[in-house]
Amino acid sequence: MSKFIDRVIKIVRKVPYGKVVSYGQVSLMAGVPRAALQIGWVLHIAGENGATPWRRVINNAGRISTKCLEHTANHQQKLLEKEGVEVKNNLKIDIERYRWKPDIKTLKKLELNQDYIFGILDKYGV
Repeated sequence: MSKFIDRVIKIVRKVPYGKVVSYGQVSLMAGVPRAALQIGWVLHIAGENGATPWRRVINNAGRISTKCLEHTANHQQKLLEKEGVEVKNNLKIDIERYRWKPDIKTLKKLELNQDYIFGILDKYGV
C-alpha cells in the first residue's frame, strides 16, 4: 500500500467509538489537505473488516454522504446509532457535538511538522 493509504487507515482507526470525523479532516491529518475525495476511496478499499471504522467518516456538513452500494447510507446510520451517535432522518449529524478532536500527542504520532499540527489544532479547536 502507499504511504497515504496507510496513513488514512491509521487515522481512521484512531477515531474513538461514538465520534466522527470529516473526509477533509482525515485528509488534513494525513498531510494532504485537498484529498478529501480520495479518503472515501481509501475507506472503500479498506472494506468493512472491523479494523477500519469507515462508518465514523462523514462529510463536513455533518451528513452521511456515502453512495456505495455495499455500504449504504442507511447501513452507516445504523452503525453510528449503535455507537450512540444521533442521526436525524435526513442523515444529518451534529458534527461539532460528535467530532473527534485529537490532542497534540496523537497528532505528533502522525509525524507531521509542528506548524502543521498547530494549524490542525487551531482549525478544530482542541
